[in-house]
Amino acid sequence: MYTTLISASELAQHLNDSQWVILDCRHDLLNHNAGSDAFAAGHIQNAQFADIDTALSGPKAALGPQFTGRHPLPDRAALLATLRAWGINDDTQVIAYDAQGGMFAARLWWLLRWIGHPAVAVLDGGLVAWQAASLPLVTPVAPARTAGNISEKASLTRTASVQEVVANLETQAATVLDARAPDRFRGENETIDPVGGHIPGAKSRFFKDNLQADGRFKSAEALKQDFKALIASPASAIMQCGSGVTACHNLLALEVAGLPGAALYPGSWSEWCADPARPVATGN
Repeated sequence: MYTTLISASELAQHLNDSQWVILDCRHDLLNHNAGSDAFAAGHIQNAQFADIDTALSGPKAALGPQFTGRHPLPDRAALLATLRAWGINDDTQVIAYDAQGGMFAARLWWLLRWIGHPAVAVLDGGLVAWQAASLPLVTPVAPARTAGNISEKASLTRTASVQEVVANLETQAATVLDARAPDRFRGENETIDPVGGHIPGAKSRFFKDNLQADGRFKSAEALKQDFKALIASPASAIMQCGSGVTACHNLLALEVAGLPGAALYPGSWSEWCADPARPVATGN
């Protein structure tokens, strides 16, 4: 069972395995069609497309104090229906990949763990590693699979609500790590974050800091040292980003490092800044 990462060579051995489901999670925050267009232009054999905005997120609320972010968690029943439509069973090995270092594939990895499915892994290095190994992409779409029967089990993850993050401003019981790019953390990218900045007291942990120069994850020991310099323990850590997607990359990296147990703040910055009553910090 693969539960964190899988190499391109390992995945290539299972492309036609009936017990495996491969999902393409490519996405662009500024272009909704970019992922599906890229999938149509070429994807890993037998992969299916997983849309971040629809399949892997719930409907957005209206902007304002009740806004829960750009990518709210999907309803659990709706997520199970989506997973079953992809042919996922309780004993299916799921593989997620993207072309952005795992920043979107990690969302699918986390969601499956959220409903208690441990057999899910991210392609280490994504399509860059796949093509660097001279492995092909195909354009034909795979035939629809027989509906799966995956069921909800005890969650393998935990979350933190906006109320808990607000309370943490006073208690400082948990360390909040922000996975966004440094310019977004500082409040300097209005294209993506109309309200710029970060949650007061948060620390920056850009998701790309989890990766080597070739786009694959750092070693478990290197990641462990990185995170131990930022957090006292996973149990007292909350991961966030712009909308609860890229934060999952830090959660995956913690799992690789052997430091499980941190929480995801699903609404993240897009929820936080929707209510002007919540404080905002800028700079470093």
